[in-house]
Amino acid sequence: MRKVNQHRLQKTLLSLLLASVFSAQAATDLKPQTESAIKTIQPQMLEWRRHFHQYPELSNREVNTAKKVAEHLKSLGLEVQTGIAHHGVLGVLKGAKPGPTVALRADMDALPVTEQVDLAFASKVRSTFNGQDVGVMHACGHDAHTAM
Repeated sequence: MRKVNQHRLQKTLLSLLLASVFSAQAATDLKPQTESAIKTIQPQMLEWRRHFHQYPELSNREVNTAKKVAEHLKSLGLEVQTGIAHHGVLGVLKGAKPGPTVALRADMDALPVTEQVDLAFASKVRSTFNGQDVGVMHACGHDAHTAM
């Protein structure tokens, strides 16, 4: 799938999500379209999740993660602010009509934990935490939150 089409699909999926937030009937009516859009972008989300898992960054050190997230949000045409509370990223999607505001949030930081699994995308990252050399991994799902 061409990138332009994938970006359009991601914007459509976000619009479907926002519509379903405000109406239970909309959520039911949009379910088939939403499921189809998710299946289409699922391989990209899996790729991102594995990338973030393999290259985790501790809290307040998410330089590369924030850069990747900001670049993608910009490619979707969102208004992007960076540097929020160190490495936070804010993407703003403005609707054409006035109405309620919806916020979606995802954590990006990893934990000072050594990964002990044999996966192709397992973290081998090491860092210093509280003066000690530690392994770093996404042990609580922030890699998936960020990918989604």
